[in-house]
Amino acid sequence: MGEEDRTPLSSFIRKTLAQSLSLQLLEETTSQLQNQPHFSTACSFNTNEPPRVFKTPKTNFTRNSGFSSLGSVEEISSCCWNCKTRRPFLICESCGSVQPVDHSVDYFRIFGLDRRFDIEDGSLEGMYKNWQKKLHPDLVHTKSKEEREYAAEQSARVIDAYTTLRKPLSRAIYLMRLEGVEVDEEQTVSEPELLGEIMEIREAVDEATDSQALNKIQSQMEEKLRHWCNSFANAFGSKSFDEALKSIQRMTYYHRVNEEIVKKL
Repeated sequence: MGEEDRTPLSSFIRKTLAQSLSLQLLEETTSQLQNQPHFSTACSFNTNEPPRVFKTPKTNFTRNSGFSSLGSVEEISSCCWNCKTRRPFLICESCGSVQPVDHSVDYFRIFGLDRRFDIEDGSLEGMYKNWQKKLHPDLVHTKSKEEREYAAEQSARVIDAYTTLRKPLSRAIYLMRLEGVEVDEEQTVSEPELLGEIMEIREAVDEATDSQALNKIQSQMEEKLRHWCNSFANAFGSKSFDEALKSIQRMTYYHRVNEEIVKKL
């Protein structure tokens, strides 16, 4: 080999380093692309392809082949799956599409109520009937199979919410659970005075021979329930959860006696 055909060592090293850096950059870029999320979190998309909606236990992700900047998961759940505008949690006001169930929405918010024990039965019932009309099968029978499923799930959730909030005892238990306090509904009370009172009341129910006697006992139970409902409301409002649990235990006993009376009437 002639002198003029020899490549200087420094040039050879520079060429080798350049090739090595290019290969490393290519590998890093490929790895980043592979780890990139396969969904877009924006509310707008760059394609006319209909979005595909995948249901998960807690969050609904919308997948589309268009590319847009990434956002938060919360941003996805606040967008209508159909028109991509910001939406309420049941039905989109813009396009009227029924939305997937959002389990982060509590029962009080479904009916537009504050998270408190004292609520007006009239406003609760009115909102319940309003939602059920909008989710009625006759109104969604022309929708897609997936949207009909959404409507059925939302209707069931509205019914469960109404049933829970309508009764003081179940409403109190639900409020405590929202605060992270679990209520053992089967836990017995160890107070001899209360247990003795409950035993006497149940004996009176068993021995009652007519509806007049049963109605009298029921009236007494309703009075006791009102007292412990007020006690719970005060304890819950002041975050005195031990006292609130105590009130729930007593509400449970008197509520069960009422149920026994109803069965005999």
